[in-house]
Amino acid sequence: MSRTEILERLRTARPVIAPSMLKCDFSDLAHEVERLTAANAKVLHWDVMDGHFVPNLSYGPMVIKRVRPLTEMLFDAHLMISEPERYLDEYLKAGCEAITVHIEAVPQPTSLLRRIRDAGRVAGLALNPQTSLTAVEPFFAEIDLLLVMSVQAGFGGQSFIPSSIEKLRDARKRISSETILSVDGGIGTKTIAGCAAAGTDLFVVGSAIFDQSDYVNAADELGRLAGR
Repeated sequence: MSRTEILERLRTARPVIAPSMLKCDFSDLAHEVERLTAANAKVLHWDVMDGHFVPNLSYGPMVIKRVRPLTEMLFDAHLMISEPERYLDEYLKAGCEAITVHIEAVPQPTSLLRRIRDAGRVAGLALNPQTSLTAVEPFFAEIDLLLVMSVQAGFGGQSFIPSSIEKLRDARKRISSETILSVDGGIGTKTIAGCAAAGTDLFVVGSAIFDQSDYVNAADELGRLAGR
């Protein structure tokens, strides 16, 4: 699948509810993928943490590679890691269609973003809550996806930062209409509508799906609130 085809799938699916695999049951990954497929999820979001750029550890490309044959859902890798340029090829080989790096980890990301695009994948750039949009604005022409963190990267289960709504609204005005605007952190039934109204396309969701007994109902409700 080409980068253009990946982007078309994302745009066609908007609003996209992307379950964050950080919250899944790792003792039964195959069953979790089956449940998310039944919930009509289009994207799986992989939060990769290295214990250096962020304090916690999660998983790496080997886990993602093992899950890849189980589903046709798009894989969105969010690399919360130092020196992502060193490990990019591993995530490409693991089958990730979208790869997002942090401006705080790579202050000059142009060459890395171009490597991702040249590999036929969607290139994303993320920024933490304390980072201004002006830090990423010089690179808007190089990205396909902008990820606004609505909590501090590296910790699950945090509360949504209300000021993220205005940041999303401002980002939507600045980036191309073709660029996917994503939000990650504290997204649930009480916060998703405001993010959608601000122009968000893709919503990374953890507890609001994985803490529910019925993934289908949870995903449907989130999609409805996001304007589906």
